[in-house]
Order: sequence, then C-alpha cells, then structure tokens
Amino acid sequence: MKVYNTKSRSIEEFVPTHGNRVCMFVCGPTVYDQSHIGHARTYLAYDIIARYLRAKGYSVFYLVNITDIDDKIISKANELGQDPLILADRFRTEFLEDMQALGINSVSLYARASEHIPEIIAQISTLINKQFAYQVDGDVFFDVSKFPNYGKLSRQDIDQLIMHRVDPDPRKRNVVDFALWKSQKPGEPAWDSPWGRGRPGWHIEDTAITTTYFGASYDLHGGGLDLIFPHHEAEIAQAEAASGIEPLVKYWIHSGLLTVRGTRMGKSMGNFITIKDALRKHDEEALRLSFASSHYRSQLEFDENHVAQADQILERLRTVYNQFRSLLATSKQASEPTANSLRKLISQAKTQFDEAMDDDFNTPRALAAMIGFAKNVEPYAIHDLNRELVVEVLNLFSYFGNVFGILQSKGTAIENAFESLLRMVLSIRDEARKKADWETSDMIRNSLHQLGIIVEDSADGVRWHLKHAGERSA
Repeated sequence: MKVYNTKSRSIEEFVPTHGNRVCMFVCGPTVYDQSHIGHARTYLAYDIIARYLRAKGYSVFYLVNITDIDDKIISKANELGQDPLILADRFRTEFLEDMQALGINSVSLYARASEHIPEIIAQISTLINKQFAYQVDGDVFFDVSKFPNYGKLSRQDIDQLIMHRVDPDPRKRNVVDFALWKSQKPGEPAWDSPWGRGRPGWHIEDTAITTTYFGASYDLHGGGLDLIFPHHEAEIAQAEAASGIEPLVKYWIHSGLLTVRGTRMGKSMGNFITIKDALRKHDEEALRLSFASSHYRSQLEFDENHVAQADQILERLRTVYNQFRSLLATSKQASEPTANSLRKLISQAKTQFDEAMDDDFNTPRALAAMIGFAKNVEPYAIHDLNRELVVEVLNLFSYFGNVFGILQSKGTAIENAFESLLRMVLSIRDEARKKADWETSDMIRNSLHQLGIIVEDSADGVRWHLKHAGERSA
C-alpha cells in the first residue's frame, strides 16, 4: 500500500512503525458553531481511510482532538453572552451527533483539550526547561529561532513565514514565535499553571494529546491542506523539541478543501451549509458517495446535482445488493460455468477495488470497481444460484460497503420482514401469471408501483427495484 506524504511530496510505501499497529491522528474541530459540509468532507475522507486500514487487517487507534478552548470560542461566547465552556460543550455534542448521523464510526477516541490541561502544562514546562520556550509576563511563547527545522513541512523559510499568518506582539523575540500559554483576560476560562492562571494556545493542545496516547512518534497525521502552516508546522516544532525524537509523524496526509460556488465555505460568503441542513436534503450514504467520488487530496466543489447523481448510484447498488439478499431463501444449485464465471467477477472486482485503495486511497477508482461489479453480477440474480455463491457476492458487497460506509443496515429486522413479504407477494403474482390471470398479475404490479417498488418482467425472469425517493408515487 502506498500513500502520498506531504512532507516528502511523494508517494511512499506505507510501513507502520509497530508492525500491524497504526496510530492515526486527525485534527478535530474548534467547536464554536455548527459543523458544516466542509467538515463533513474532511472527516468522511479519513473515516474511509481508517475503515480501509482496518479492512486490510491493521489494528488502528484513530484519535481526533476537539478544541474546546480557543479565541474563536471565547469571541462567540462573548457575542452571545454565554459561558465559553458551556458554549463549546453544546457545539461539541452537536458535532458528535453530526458525525454519528454521517455514519462516521471509525474514531477510537475524541479527546477534548479541556480534559488534558495537566499534559499541556507538562509539555510547556519541558519546552521552557530545554530553552525552546520563554515566558513574558503570564504568557509563554515558542522560540522558533531555537528550532532550525521550522518550516520543513510547508517548505518555507522563516523570512517567508514572516509574511504569512503571524500574530504581531512586540513582546515576542521573533515575529514568528507562537503562543503556548495565554494569560487570563477578564471573563475568559482559565486554569492554574506555573506562569499564572491562563489557557493553552491552539497548537500545543494537539501535541500534548498525541504524545499522551501515542508517544513521541506515530504513523499518520491527517487534516485539511489549510492546516499545514502554521498549525502542523508548530506541532512538529513543539513535539520534536520537547522529546528530542523525530519524526513526530511518519506520514503526513492532507485532504483538499471543499468549495461552494468556487469559494471556500464561510458564513461571511453566504455559502455556509451545515451538516444538519445537508442531511435534511440528502441520504447520508449519498453524501458519502458524492464526496468519495473525488480523491481525498483534490479540491471538491459541492454541487447538489452531483449529490443527486451519487444518490442514483447508491440506489442502484442497493437494488442489486437487495436482489442477492432475496436469493438467500430461494437459492438453488448453479451450473459449473455459471459458478466459475461469477467467482471470476468476484475475484476481479475485489482485486480492482483493493488496488485502487492501495494507491493512496483512490476512492474514485474504488467506486468505479464497485459500480462495475454491481452491473456485471446483476444478470446472475435471475440464475439458479446456490447459497454459497450468493453469500460470496453479498460478502463482497459488504466489504465494499464497510469501507465506504454504505449499504449499512438501518433496521435489519424490518428490512428482512419487508423482503420476505415482497417475495411472498411476487410468488402470488408468479402463480397468477402461470394461470394466465393477467388481471391479478397487473393489479399486484401496479399496487407495488404505487408503493415505489418497480417490477420488471423479462424473458429471463422477474426483477424488482426501489424507485428513486424523488420519484415515489403518493
């Protein structure tokens, strides 16, 4: 398996540090408002990556931090006249609800910054003791001049960095130095520390959390492209300076940004779409497919028509999948040529899918393999197939579905009851057709059509599928 490493700007063979174990960290949200579909795109991409690593047999500890102490949170709380920690907790809860609604279930632990204050203080103390950080009044800054490799991830030198995204403060030794600890201001949340009451800076939260759970070095670090500088650059400097061990991260992977009408999403731009609003309009699995149809590293333009197309693809996959599920109760012995041909399709599709995902998690190619498999095996749903063959087809659909987070059962008992009832109704219709009772046959077909179930008669037999939700009759 190969991944694109932002640090080397090249595709590299994926070899975890500890054999079969993978430690994976992704920068989580700053919870000062509702999560939007840009967040969805990011966390869905890494959800699929974590799912695939587990499908490959890796033991994955997937860690996501939640920034619940930050300038943005304090500013929003002051604007609303609320306690910052209470505001953050509310939006943290909403974020987790959004992740669950999107089917993002691969995260092992969501770690809150506010629950790791002792670890943050300990790491800052280490940096001061090693003279990588200095105190000014009640604030503590990281001294970038003491870390010669600062800028190695973004490939910028300090002179270039001075021109970008720095916080001016005449008390700093260097304009690019960044805050590790901020002294308390009136109305702000604060904790006791050796430097007085205050709160952590943004960058130190992540490294204190990752070193707590992973140690000084780990395998995968993900996040959006916009975080490479200054955030990820600061993480490297802090952690490697504190531990004396490098690299902090073996593979840096970054996801592309989501745009709406050609512009990066933002409330001030009028293109802010919350996850909740998106899920009111779209099936969460259709959103997953829509985002996965573009490579995780590419910039993606959100388009309602694109989601609608993904919904149609999803419906087709579900239809073929359900056709084979319905064969479990009625399967018969397949001929040897049929069995051999079907097994060849299963093997080819699995190989194509894995080759795509092994190539830097190429979900568009993997999706094409999935769609091709559904198209190629659908004609076999009308053949006499023994249960073993049906199970092999369903197992591959389940494999695809588990990686992409689609074809997930949302009520197995109800679905099974529905399919059993439908098979009974179609059996009655089949008996009517054998007796040339076309009136009863047509009545059943038309009634099913009104319920959104399309029955198709052909020379090869009877097929059924669910209509697209937007086409459902009253």
